[in-house]
Amino acid sequence: MIAIITGDIINSEGHQSSEWIDILKTYFTRFGPSPMNWEIYRGDEFQLKVTKDNALLTAIHIKALIKSVKDLDVRMGIGIGLETYIGSGVSESNGPAYQRSGRKLESIKDGKVNLSIATGNEFYDRTLNLMLQLALDFMDSWSVVSAEIMALVLEDPKASQKEIAKKLGIKQSAVSQRLKRARLDLVMDLLNYYEQAIKEV
Repeated sequence: MIAIITGDIINSEGHQSSEWIDILKTYFTRFGPSPMNWEIYRGDEFQLKVTKDNALLTAIHIKALIKSVKDLDVRMGIGIGLETYIGSGVSESNGPAYQRSGRKLESIKDGKVNLSIATGNEFYDRTLNLMLQLALDFMDSWSVVSAEIMALVLEDPKASQKEIAKKLGIKQSAVSQRLKRARLDLVMDLLNYYEQAIKEV
C-alpha cells in the first residue's frame, strides 16, 4: 500500500514558476529521486509517491509551502492503494493508488474543495473528506505568515516556540499568536485521527 498525491497549482498563470517550483523540488527530493518518486509536468501539475502513513501530513505541508507565496494555493487528490505497475517514472506507473489519486483531483477541479482523499474504504473516505472540508475552511484562508509558520512546524513538529521564534526573528509571543491563528491545534488533531484511521484501511 502506497499513497499518490496528484496536484496542481492554483493561480499559477499569474506567477513566474520560479516563485514556487524550486520550493516544491527541494521538498520533493526528500522522498527520493525524480522521476521515480515525483514529477512536475505540464508546467504546474505534479505527482508524488509517499508512504500511506505520511500522505496527509505531506499534502498539508505542500499546501503550507505553496501558500507561503502570496496569492498561490494548491489543489490535491490523495489516493491510497496498491502499486501494480512500476514504469520509468511516477507518471507512467499504475495501480489503484494512482487511479484514485487522479480521479480525486479531477473530481475536485470544480473548485469547491482543494484537498480530497480516496482510500477505497467508504466509511473512512466519507469521514476523512468531511473533516478535510471543515479544516479547509481555515487552511484555504491561511495568510502568508500563517502558511510560513505552519510549514516550519510541520517540518519539525518537536521544535519549541522559542526555536521557531529564533528562526523567524520574531518574539515567542508572536509565534504563539500566529500558530493560534493558523489553527495548529486542529491540524494536529486531524493528523492524529488520520494516523489511527489509516491503520484500518
